Amino acid sequence: MVTDETNPAERLLLSGNEAVAKASLDAGVALGTGYPGTPSTEILEDFSRIGGQAQWAPNEKVAMEVALGASFTGARTLVTMKHVGLNVAADPLFTAAHTGVTGAMVIVTADDPGMASSQNEQDNRRYAQAAGVPMFEPSDSQDAYDFTLRAIELSERFRTPVLLRVTTRICHSKTVVIPARTVSAPQKPEFNRDIKSRVMIPAYARPAHRRLREKLTQITDWNERSDLNHTIKGNDDLGIIATGISYTHAREAAPEASFLKMGLTWPLPIKTIENFVQSVARCVVVEEGDPILAESLRAAGLAVESKPEPYRFSELNVSRVRRILSGDTSDDPPAPRGKPPALCKGCPHRVSFEILKRLNCIVAGDIGCYTLGVLPPFEAMDTCICMGASIGVGLGLRHVLPDEEARRVVSVIGDGTFVHSGITGLVEMVYNPPRTGHVVLILDNGTTAMTGLQEHPGTGRKLDHQPTNRIVFENLAKSLGIERVEVLDPIKDAEKFERILTESLKSEELCVIIARRPCLLAAKKIREYEQQFAEADIHE
Repeated sequence: MVTDETNPAERLLLSGNEAVAKASLDAGVALGTGYPGTPSTEILEDFSRIGGQAQWAPNEKVAMEVALGASFTGARTLVTMKHVGLNVAADPLFTAAHTGVTGAMVIVTADDPGMASSQNEQDNRRYAQAAGVPMFEPSDSQDAYDFTLRAIELSERFRTPVLLRVTTRICHSKTVVIPARTVSAPQKPEFNRDIKSRVMIPAYARPAHRRLREKLTQITDWNERSDLNHTIKGNDDLGIIATGISYTHAREAAPEASFLKMGLTWPLPIKTIENFVQSVARCVVVEEGDPILAESLRAAGLAVESKPEPYRFSELNVSRVRRILSGDTSDDPPAPRGKPPALCKGCPHRVSFEILKRLNCIVAGDIGCYTLGVLPPFEAMDTCICMGASIGVGLGLRHVLPDEEARRVVSVIGDGTFVHSGITGLVEMVYNPPRTGHVVLILDNGTTAMTGLQEHPGTGRKLDHQPTNRIVFENLAKSLGIERVEVLDPIKDAEKFERILTESLKSEELCVIIARRPCLLAAKKIREYEQQFAEADIHE
């Protein structure tokens, strides 16, 4: 049960990510797990820093499965990821909605409208509808704190996973937070057998699906009576229904309007919304991303206006909201030109892409800072789809291209990405080898550089940089039966690197080349961690 216990002396300036971490700690979340991805990364880092138990998983699917297992014991869990990470975790998410949970399970999906650091602009509100799980959408850091606690309450009350959808501006913007709410203490973890609820064979899954739909009806009724969606009375001529950061923009764009601020945005409180729509002469839905809310309300027979199609793309701001309200569909003013991103000077990846370009390779690329190899002066990447796709895409190219072209194909993948979802591609390479063989180039810089130098299972360090078991890529490749495995320093051994890559392309064998040299930004920290571990061993 959530209660208000205001302590006016405690006023914190927090980002949305920090607010979620603070609320999770205050609520007694036993385990935070996830995969680093902008704009969500700092949640688990901050949760660990302030005293929570947090860990990076190899990928988002594993993170959600670990959290689900913990939640079956009654423990409270937090799972974090960026929007495309929920694609990876969708398999357990959909079934977890059927099994339900015992302890709270809050899943943070951090969407990236405008693609500041992402390969697509998907709107993860659709996952709430498709999977059948409730979704909260905070509008600022105070909401992020409060809604995390409310999500924990709702999750345990209805025994369901809950999505907390934040966006880039919410994650990284700082506003005042007053931690005025408390939540009941978590129960002591214990395992109680419940085969019919947790083993989703068809005989048990069919009634589970019916229970899920009944549960959503109950949550809808609860949402109609809750204080999560509230009306701000203004001018009756214009009413605005808004969610998330869009509410903040709309309040500034049209302060005289009446507002329905949505907090628990799925399942929808249609009666509450209908009463609001009927109270104003004109009602506009202001939402970032796809017109999901407007479409749902129109399907329910409510007379609401949606934004014009051009505003479906990129982030909203106050100016764009004013234009939506005025019906202005003219082109957005051109964005100011910024400095294009580039690989750091002295980055070991530079040598790799220089060689790939010089050898005229067809490069199936992957997600990471090395994706910048597609830009000048290298222009040495031909595909980039999703985490881990480089190996599968490269194999597909090899299978169907004429032999002469096929021998030019190289799959390039980073160390963190390889652990995330490249290992199964390597298994596929061994299982279904192309006629011309294949070459996988692992760019191992000893960190997850693209999201801020986080650890992964290939570094031998946990989220808090403490030592743990390390996945050795060359040993893994050899254990799969790949005989041609080479490890080298791309800067010190540049000539050897080019020779080995040339020979591998001609060999028609399955080859793995590991270009290993620490990221320049991480090298000093890695040395410090290793020195600390060595000193600790000496003292022991």
